[in-house]
Amino acid sequence: MKKSIWIFGIIFMFIMNSGVAQAELSPYFKVAEIKGTMKDVGKQVMEAITESGWDVIGEYHPAQKDDLAVICFTNNNLKNLSLQFKDRGALASVMRAGLMRHGDTVTISILNPEYVFLAYWGEQLNGQDQQIKEMSERIKNIFKPMGNLTPFGGFEEAEDLPHYHYMMMMPYFDDPVELNEFSSFEEGLKTIHKNLKAGVGHTVRVFEQTFDGKEIAVFGVGLWDKEDGEAYFLPVVGESHIANLPYEIILQGKEATMLHGKYRIALYWPELKMGTFMKISGTPGDIKDMMEAVCGAE
Repeated sequence: MKKSIWIFGIIFMFIMNSGVAQAELSPYFKVAEIKGTMKDVGKQVMEAITESGWDVIGEYHPAQKDDLAVICFTNNNLKNLSLQFKDRGALASVMRAGLMRHGDTVTISILNPEYVFLAYWGEQLNGQDQQIKEMSERIKNIFKPMGNLTPFGGFEEAEDLPHYHYMMMMPYFDDPVELNEFSSFEEGLKTIHKNLKAGVGHTVRVFEQTFDGKEIAVFGVGLWDKEDGEAYFLPVVGESHIANLPYEIILQGKEATMLHGKYRIALYWPELKMGTFMKISGTPGDIKDMMEAVCGAE
C-alpha cells in the first residue's frame, strides 16, 4: 500500500512539473549555428523570411559592431492582429532575428513571439488567444527548416507575462514614458523623420512601421551613443539577447511614447540579478534622453 502511494506521488509530481514546464516561456529561441560570414548567413535568414511571405523592413548592427546584426520583419496579418490591441499593441507588430558571430560561426536567434505577444497584449486579450498561438507558430515555422528552436535567455511564467514587472515598485507595460505631444500626427511624423535622418542623439533609423489611416507609427531606433547607448549596456547585460533590439518609439495620434527602460530591459533579460541591473542603473534615463531628442522634446 505504501509503495503504491509512493508511486502515485511520483507520478503526480511528474505531471505537475510537466505542467509548470509547459507554462514557462523564454524570451528567445536559438535557431542554429552556421559556418559562414555575417553577410552570407544574413542573406540566408532574409531569404527564409521573404520566401515565407514576410517582409524584411530593417536591419542594422547593434552598437555598430560587425559581429552583431538584427533583421526586422513583419507582414499584414501580424500588423492587423496588433491593431486589435489599442494600448500600444503595434509595438508587437515587428519581429526580429539576431545574428552573432564567433570566429567563422554565426549563431541565429529569434524573439519568442508568444512571449512578446503575452507581455504586450495579454492584459487586453478579448478572445484572441488562438490567433496568438497560430501567429506564433507561423513565425517559428519560418526558421524551423534552419535548425531546432531551443529556448534560452531565462524564463517567465506565461500567466505572469501580461502583468510583468521586475519587482515591486517597478513599471509595467502600461506605464510608458511620454516623449512628446505634438499638434498633430503629421507633425509628429515630420519631427521624428527629420531627427532620425540627422542622427540626433547618436541614433539611427532601423525601421518604420506605419498603419494606413490609423495615425499609428512605430520606429525602430538604434542607440549608437558609445558612452550611453548599446555599446555601453549590451556588454553588461548580454549581447546574445540582441533579437529584442532595436528600441522603439510609438506614435499614436499626437503622442509619442516608449516602454520604460526598467520594464523593457528587465523583460528581455529576465534572468539577470539586481546587481547586474545596478551596473546600468542610468541606462533607462539615458535611453529616455535619446528618444526625447528624436521626438524634439525640449
